[in-house]
Amino acid sequence: MGQRREARERAVQFLFQHDLNPYDNLDEALDQFWDSQRAPAIAGERAAATWGVKTELPPATAEEVATRQFADRLIRGVLEHRLELDNRIMQFAQNWDLKRMAVVDRNVLRLAIYEMFFREDIPPVVSINEAVDIAKKFSTEASGKFVNGILDKIKGELARPARDVK
Repeated sequence: MGQRREARERAVQFLFQHDLNPYDNLDEALDQFWDSQRAPAIAGERAAATWGVKTELPPATAEEVATRQFADRLIRGVLEHRLELDNRIMQFAQNWDLKRMAVVDRNVLRLAIYEMFFREDIPPVVSINEAVDIAKKFSTEASGKFVNGILDKIKGELARPARDVK
C-alpha cells in the first residue's frame, strides 16, 4: 500500500473516532492515536495481553513520520473546515440526513472534499478514487457507489481541472 493511501486510511480512522467521541485536546489525541497505530505498539499489546509485559515503543521510522505528517495535515484540515464540508455533503446528498449516513462514509466524504477544495497539490480525481477505495474497504458494499456519486457531483463545483495540480 502506498504511503499516502495509508495516511488517508489512518486519517479516516481518526476522524471516525473523533466523530463519535470528540477530543478536548487534539494534539494529545493525535499522539495517542499514532502510538496505537504503530506495529510495535500492536505487537506489544498482544505480548502484554499474553504475558503481562509492558513494552516501550522504539522511535518512529522515517516512513511512519511521513505518513503521520501527511495524515495530520488532512485531519486538521477536515476538522478546521468541517462545517463547510458538511454543508457541501448535504447540498449533494439528496434525501440523506448527515446523521443518518454511515459514520465511515461521512468521514470519507469529508476527507475527499477537503482535498478537492483545499489541497491544490492533489488532483481531485485522485481524491475521488482514493475515497471510493477507502469506503469499499472500511464501510458497506454499497458505500463505494454512494461516495463516488456524491463526489462526482461535487467535482462539477470545482474551479480547477479535475486531473491537475497547481
